[in-house]
Amino acid sequence: MTGTILLIDDDPSLRRVTEYNLSQNGFFVITAASGQEGLEAFTHQVPDLVVSDVKLGDMNGLDLLSQIKKVSAQIPVIIITAFGSIEMAVQAMQKGAFTFITKPFDRLTLIHACKKALELTGLRIQTRLLTHEIDRLTGTQGIVSASSVMKELLETASRAANSDATVLITGESGTGKELLARLIHRSSPRSAGPMVAVNCAAIPPGLIESELFGHVKGAFTGAVRDRKGHFMTASRGTLFLDEIGELATDVQVKLLRAIQEKQIQPVGSEQTARADIRIIAATNMDLQEQIASGAFREDLFYRLSVIPLSIPPLRERTEDIPALAAHFLKKCDAPAGVRFSPDALAQLTVYRWPGNIREMQNLVERCIILRNSDVIQASDLHLPGMTPDRPAFDPVIPDEGISLDEIQQAYVVKALEKAGQNRSEAARLLKIPRHVLLYRMEKYNIR
Repeated sequence: MTGTILLIDDDPSLRRVTEYNLSQNGFFVITAASGQEGLEAFTHQVPDLVVSDVKLGDMNGLDLLSQIKKVSAQIPVIIITAFGSIEMAVQAMQKGAFTFITKPFDRLTLIHACKKALELTGLRIQTRLLTHEIDRLTGTQGIVSASSVMKELLETASRAANSDATVLITGESGTGKELLARLIHRSSPRSAGPMVAVNCAAIPPGLIESELFGHVKGAFTGAVRDRKGHFMTASRGTLFLDEIGELATDVQVKLLRAIQEKQIQPVGSEQTARADIRIIAATNMDLQEQIASGAFREDLFYRLSVIPLSIPPLRERTEDIPALAAHFLKKCDAPAGVRFSPDALAQLTVYRWPGNIREMQNLVERCIILRNSDVIQASDLHLPGMTPDRPAFDPVIPDEGISLDEIQQAYVVKALEKAGQNRSEAARLLKIPRHVLLYRMEKYNIR
């Protein structure tokens, strides 16, 4: 087990001897002669392990330990002292030290402690990565349903999972369409089979048919052997077609036939094969507009949207924001005690979130890394178009209560009146996509 060790000791001779012993055992050692120098070295080149004397010229080693843990709770710290006591050992362990070694100590004792600390860190990293991968594959990570609209959506998705009907998931980029698709697959009778995700927008137009249905040797230049397509790879499982709106119309025809007949024909082959799969498609496009322009086939749309699921953008489910903030703090391994201040949460709630859940996760991760204290303030957010002292929208709720639907309906009507019944302008005033405005008008029967 090797790694980078930051050695902090104000005794020059002992520091040189310890550095030599550690280096001889395969560790890369960075040295510092004081607590402040050690903190600066820790900031510029984060080590895998810190070994520090408890008596430093400018700082107490336990105070240094506390500051290191505020920056990164995951990096182990070994405390060394010639003034050992049970009380000091307990205090060091309470502050997060990996272990406590009293001078004089055997050279092998320190080497053994360093190896054990790095081994434990490696296991923790592997466990965390494995946990994240399991969450990613099972589709449970990131779906927070504090709001009624998300709870209703997840209930519908749960019922949909019990059938083999095709599902069409719509929503803006970053809202979690693939996560929902994975949750449906995991909850379905096909969960023992594979879930194959295909980004239709990422495949060159000339290869999409081969990618989906496969090809036989010699079907085209470069086809040196038979190849299974994603329809066959996902056999007895689920095929997730992301960005379905990007498919060319000629491929849409063949996809429609494959879904209807549950048969596929590899490129260059005269034989057909049965495809035992469940189809889930997703798009951030307004497919009704695509149909009107001739870019998407209406018959394929109805075949895909047997069960339509629409994920609302984050700005339309602000009740989820505090829960999501707490979720991402945990997911990004924030040290215990790190939290958002009330002002910061208020600003998160009024922000428009054009990047939705993905943008929020990135923001939380950035705040954890760059924070100045355990309480993340509004001034730490740096949200585009927002200022720390910008007041949050503070609506008045009467004692008898008010329906959220009534509020939304009133604002839609007001926006249409202000825009002279121009729907595109009304959508701009409400800062929502036009198709969302049309959905609200239909929901509230606004003509």
